[in-house]
Amino acid sequence: MTAVSAVTTDAGAAPGPAATDAAIVRLDGVTYSAGGRTILKQLSLEVPRGSVTAIMGPSGTGKTTLLRLMTGQLQPHAGRVVVAGEDLARLSRDGLYSLRKRMGMLFQNGALLTDLTVFENVAYPLREHTDLTEELLRTVVLTKLQAVGLRGAAGLMPAELSGGMARRVALARAIVMDPELLVYDEPFAGLDPIALGMVLRLIRRLNDALGLTSIVVSHDVQEIAQLADYAYVLNAGTIAARGTPAELAADPEPAVRQFMAGLEEGPVSFHYPAPDLATELLGAGRP
Repeated sequence: MTAVSAVTTDAGAAPGPAATDAAIVRLDGVTYSAGGRTILKQLSLEVPRGSVTAIMGPSGTGKTTLLRLMTGQLQPHAGRVVVAGEDLARLSRDGLYSLRKRMGMLFQNGALLTDLTVFENVAYPLREHTDLTEELLRTVVLTKLQAVGLRGAAGLMPAELSGGMARRVALARAIVMDPELLVYDEPFAGLDPIALGMVLRLIRRLNDALGLTSIVVSHDVQEIAQLADYAYVLNAGTIAARGTPAELAADPEPAVRQFMAGLEEGPVSFHYPAPDLATELLGAGRP
């Protein structure tokens, strides 16, 4: 296990897909349906090792489903999901469990255990999955808390933390097992500008300093433009566009331009499909 005493690498762009090794995550022609609705359709993408790769798109386009497929919580109805060289569909339950130990996950709400201190929240994965001595466990936990700037908060309870602090504690817990792959689900949601900027810089610094690969699911266009090396935009269950943030900002495709610029008018509708309003209000079709 690698102990990192501090993270001081300056934020900046890591090598893009062309400069990295083989992809750590690959989806080939993945289709997934639920409730009679096709959520993902023949979707293919790659996440290069060492990169910060963003998955973007309007709400309801399949971003969370994509994360669940990547972590083996769901199985595709067609296509393959390969993570760290392992075809998830071919793994036994124990094999999938072992693979998940090589992943870290930062949930949107932090998901801290409310009855445990900050220290014990970060220590929890180590107590569950390793046989470290208390002395070594303490060293690792305090090192990770130092990396996110919260070593002094080790004795606090989650209720005593601000939203930004709680998100940083959750990040320390996500990296405590030194994962190869770190997945962030809407990491900027609900953060004030100061906390948002802090988390943004932490994601980039930790990725580069610890040699991680990061997947960030978000619809925050401005933040992703500062953070990601490469990004995919989902729309209607398919990849609408892919490229660097700068390339996506210049993409002329209407759905991509609407999302990147936050436009009200465009092919992506604000309203969920429904009957004509006037007809429904006038009572047509009532029993």
